[in-house]
Amino acid sequence: MRLLAATACILLSCACGYHVAGRADLLPKEIRTIAVPAFENLTTRYRLTQSLPAAITREFLSRTRYRVTGEPDQADAILYGAVVNYFAYPTVFDPRTGRAAGVQMVVVLDVRLIERKTGRMLYQRSGWSVQQRYEISADQAAYIEESDAALERLSRDVARTLVSGILENF
Repeated sequence: MRLLAATACILLSCACGYHVAGRADLLPKEIRTIAVPAFENLTTRYRLTQSLPAAITREFLSRTRYRVTGEPDQADAILYGAVVNYFAYPTVFDPRTGRAAGVQMVVVLDVRLIERKTGRMLYQRSGWSVQQRYEISADQAAYIEESDAALERLSRDVARTLVSGILENF
């Protein structure tokens, strides 16, 4: 009787639709190649539009079966992106000097994945706000620019979240 109950539980749990996060792939089967062209930039921060497509490409290649190209005419789907807004503001001040010691950066993105042949929208996320924090050295002689490193971290976070969202259709 216990064996029968255990077998029934196993069979029911297999059919319930649960899966390990990050392992689903809900894109159409005919999609084999995804183009990730340069993102449009509506801000003054040029480095972000360079690092985002590179990070997204790395994430697709490391986590999925898709080939990735920068050429939209060679792909089954095209990932369009735009950096809509960028702003940064101090969050922590050095009490001794009154200078900013910590900065919060906020980036607003629009992304959409389009099937090239049909023009069908496969994924869209508009007004997506992402944040990253970085420190500013209080010692000006030992100052190291941290905003570029923060942009790289932000790009990796965006890539990880975006690829998961596309695969799992969030």
